[in-house]
Amino acid sequence: MITPLRFPRCSAVVAMSLLVAAACTRRGGCAGEYCGTLVFVSTGEVETLLPPVSTSATDRDVFDQIYLRLADLSPDGGTIGDAGFGPQLAHSWEWTDPLTLVFHLDPRARWHDGPPVTAADVAFTFDAYTDTLVNSTDRTTLDHIASVTATDSATAVFRFRDRYPEMFYDAVFHMRILPAHLLRDVPRATWSTADLGRAPVGDGPYRFVRWTPGQTLELAADSTFFLGRPHLRRLIWRFAADLNTAVTQVAAGEADAIEILVTPTNYERAQNAGHLQLYPYPGPTYSFLRFNIRANGDSSRPHPIFADAEVRRALVLATDRARMLQSVFAGRAKVPPGPMTQQWSWLWVPELAVPPYDTAQAARLLAARGWRDTDGDGVRDRGGRKLSFHLTVPSTSAVRQQYAQLIQEGLKAVGAEVLIDQMEPPTLTQRLNAGAFDAALESYNADPTPTSSVPGLWGSRGGSNYGHYSSAIFDRQVATASAATTPEAARAAWIAAFGTLAHDAPGIMLFSVDNVAAVDSRVADVRIRPDSWWALVWTWRIPPDKLTERDRVGG
Repeated sequence: MITPLRFPRCSAVVAMSLLVAAACTRRGGCAGEYCGTLVFVSTGEVETLLPPVSTSATDRDVFDQIYLRLADLSPDGGTIGDAGFGPQLAHSWEWTDPLTLVFHLDPRARWHDGPPVTAADVAFTFDAYTDTLVNSTDRTTLDHIASVTATDSATAVFRFRDRYPEMFYDAVFHMRILPAHLLRDVPRATWSTADLGRAPVGDGPYRFVRWTPGQTLELAADSTFFLGRPHLRRLIWRFAADLNTAVTQVAAGEADAIEILVTPTNYERAQNAGHLQLYPYPGPTYSFLRFNIRANGDSSRPHPIFADAEVRRALVLATDRARMLQSVFAGRAKVPPGPMTQQWSWLWVPELAVPPYDTAQAARLLAARGWRDTDGDGVRDRGGRKLSFHLTVPSTSAVRQQYAQLIQEGLKAVGAEVLIDQMEPPTLTQRLNAGAFDAALESYNADPTPTSSVPGLWGSRGGSNYGHYSSAIFDRQVATASAATTPEAARAAWIAAFGTLAHDAPGIMLFSVDNVAAVDSRVADVRIRPDSWWALVWTWRIPPDKLTERDRVGG
């Protein structure tokens, strides 16, 4: 059960209106442009607020406010060259030769506990992100960078191994700079449970205040933030058990913002609430079923079912994705023809087609591989083994639970038995990391470019390639796409790579939702960034004439 946040209220009695107004002012005390409390509601719990060891979008939503990059994406989101970026910790940069990039840090940047942010912090961060003991999922995305060094306290030098279009993007996007003075003596093998992950000390617009597990997490604006004082004074995250509960809280005014509505019912509830503004934006997420090609819990052995690509292809053909999409989303989502988000609109091309729904062909493929129902129980078998597997799904996602049931129903028609295991997200994450699963329903929040997102999940060395898919052909095609110097060449190479992935069928691409955020209408200057929806919240504001008692509390 979520414990409601309780805020002081003032009764409106006409005869005593002046006294009541004075009492409210004394109790809250905040008025003007730098007030406001914004309450987000999130499904699931924050896991850790130490960026290199986090894989959760909820974690990112919070630490986006606490930690900065050297430079950040501009509103147009361009990732080729450095024109699409604006200063953050670095106020300027230059290329001293084609393989050497020099950043000059802003001398005003300081850690929340006082020390300045230095180039030594930058070098330390790179070393940590690329350390196998830390095992960051971003580690392989930094492979092109040979070294990061500090020539003085304000100058960080990046040296690359080779030239390619997104060199600058790789240098800045994947790393949030870390406080070396607080992490240097913490054993890196223990970072996933480090104290700094529970009480972070950053350099961003908001400072950590408190985290009450299972209930709320609070941040407070840093009024001395060197890039400009945040208008919103407090940010609070409430943790809801599921999306429907979260939308209920926003619709009832118990929370102010949610990043996605997903279902037609939730759209209607938000539209009818009367106090919410809806903000459509290109979704950075796609959801899929991943097959584990290695044995459940033993990556040294092949999976008895999914190691066979023909079986995987059969199960793809037996999945009626168009019907599922209409059943769950009523047209407010798309079936991706590859591991793609709607943010990558330039890749949604006719040359990439979703494999057809064809149970007859699926049955033929399974029979050809020796899977037949020899005992008449409706489940195919081969050599004494049933065509039966466990499908793990997060307990916090009603949509993925619906999909699991639809997949279970659909695959039953071709003689495959699906056993659904619901798990809390932290447990599911542990299972994925350990390879202790048969198949899993995952959702992935992708980067603005496929060059880091795709190999991270599906490349042979990808940090989030939990299913152990490995193809030298696919890896080469991804490398070609990443090195392409024109949009046309990049598109052609990605089409080839996704064609290989579709043929090998390491998973079933299910849906990419039409994203719409809901934010209380008293909030002004709202901008949603597709790759990280709350990244710009420090520029949002609540006009003085729209402040509520919640906004004035604690002034």
